[in-house]
Amino acid sequence: MDRRGRIAAGVRDSFSAGLGIFPLGIALGLLVVQAGLPWWLTPALSLSAFAGSLELLLVGMTASVTPLAAIALTVLVVNFRHVFYAFSFPLHLVRHPVAKVYAVYAMIDEAYAVNASLPERERSAERLLALQVACEIYWVGGGLVGVALGAVLPAPVRGLEFALCALFTVLTLDAFRSRREIPSVLLAGASVTVALVLAPGPALFTALLLFVALLLARHALTARRPAPETADA
Repeated sequence: MDRRGRIAAGVRDSFSAGLGIFPLGIALGLLVVQAGLPWWLTPALSLSAFAGSLELLLVGMTASVTPLAAIALTVLVVNFRHVFYAFSFPLHLVRHPVAKVYAVYAMIDEAYAVNASLPERERSAERLLALQVACEIYWVGGGLVGVALGAVLPAPVRGLEFALCALFTVLTLDAFRSRREIPSVLLAGASVTVALVLAPGPALFTALLLFVALLLARHALTARRPAPETADA
């Protein structure tokens, strides 16, 4: 596949994620307008932070004049999961330093999930970057559409924030169908359950730490098993 074909493949990869990113961007624009904040805050947040769930939280925190220390702590807790993404995200494929910086900046949940479902031989820098650029276009474009809708709608629209949960559900199902990693799914479910029971406040942060610990333990146990011997022909 040539360079143009790899870019086109990356754009096609973004379609499934874009179905959730675009309406989520609309929800962000609507929330900004309904909170009485200036419209330009929508593209400003989309370009500076580019983190859907975090931006939705920041709108409410900004409208309520939350202290900067609380905002900083929220950003750390919500986006701490990206630290774990870096362990398996194929940044090594991107050679150009500027492109690599953008790949790190645009390493969102959807790009990670879609890329993780691709076979190793089909991954490339062009395909990855095209996927990330397309996802950002969906997000920024959806936000601007939301701002325009919020300016003309007479009543607030509720329920669009569920698009985030629905999007993650679809991406998880796609990743499971492509990898069939049943043990990982069970470990993830156990981590979430324990976190919700023992630490319902920082449940996301707790579940991520517990899930990583369980994956490391599973890797250690698997590495200790002797490789099966093959009979000589």
